[in-house]
Amino acid sequence: MSRVAKQPITVPKGVEVVLDGEFLRVKGPKGAHDLRIHSQVNVKITDGVIHFEPNQELQSADALAGTMRAVANNMVTGVTTGFERRLQLVGVGYRAQAQGTVLNLSLGYSHPINYALPAGVSAETPTQTEIVLKGIDKQLVGQVAAEIRGYRPPEPYKGKGVKYAGETIFRKEAKKK
Repeated sequence: MSRVAKQPITVPKGVEVVLDGEFLRVKGPKGAHDLRIHSQVNVKITDGVIHFEPNQELQSADALAGTMRAVANNMVTGVTTGFERRLQLVGVGYRAQAQGTVLNLSLGYSHPINYALPAGVSAETPTQTEIVLKGIDKQLVGQVAAEIRGYRPPEPYKGKGVKYAGETIFRKEAKKK
């Protein structure tokens, strides 16, 4: 059996977990999530602890049990504390400004980029060169960060572009005569 699936998830106070047929519903102070449980996985909720087990003797059932447990754990974490992703803009004239559900980006192109944030993700710009994305869905926050980074990925010669906070850009040496 998957090592990840063997670990139970303890539900913190203030979080409500309901198993409704094939759906696992998690509701907490920051919001609510739904997860469709795969048919090869059994879920049991007892005394505030969630257990995942494969219901077949297949390797794919073991893998799916571990995956379902990891996704459910991210849901519980998301509705209690939420997820955050930080981006940095490196380059002369690169700026970002959050206006409601739209993120205005100036990334050295001849036109500004207006990125519409999806529902469930909010953006803050503490400085003009820093973006903080927050939400309760780990996958969605990561996807939005990847899309914003995709507009101008960091280049290896000067390091200019949109990078994740803490990301190391491997620099190349320029051509020599």
